[in-house]
Amino acid sequence: MAWTDERVELLKKLWAEGLSASQIAGRLGGVTRNAVIGKVHRLGLSGRATSSRSSAPRRGAITRHGKIERRRLSARRGNVALKRLTRRNTIRRPAPVEELVIPLHERATILTLKESMCRWPIGDPTEEEFHFCGRKKDGTVPYCEHHARMAYQPVQARRREKRFASG
Repeated sequence: MAWTDERVELLKKLWAEGLSASQIAGRLGGVTRNAVIGKVHRLGLSGRATSSRSSAPRRGAITRHGKIERRRLSARRGNVALKRLTRRNTIRRPAPVEELVIPLHERATILTLKESMCRWPIGDPTEEEFHFCGRKKDGTVPYCEHHARMAYQPVQARRREKRFASG
């Protein structure tokens, strides 16, 4: 499909009226929404008329007592991810796992670390006191039982924490 002068003029007219790219593509026929967007961009069209949608907020439902129910309306409006947490939808986080106190003789450095030892790093690697847990590890997991619980959390708990971390 070629962009004839008549079709370009119709595109400009429909764009100025505030129709969406999909609506314009439907009216023109034989052209996709993306083709309309591309042509609008190449023509440098802007200054659209406002759409028929109202910017005024919708009113809530009227209850039996004649009052407008706004609570349900506010829950639907806006970005749900940015919604403030209320008492009802806060999550209870598990108590933080306390760090083990590793006796000096069990601590391992990179030079003394063996395959059967826990590889959980403790401290800042740039500091002299940095060490690895060094306790006996479980099977194929690189950590002791305590550190494996910290490292491998259930998927649901991780997703929930991510969701509410920015909240």
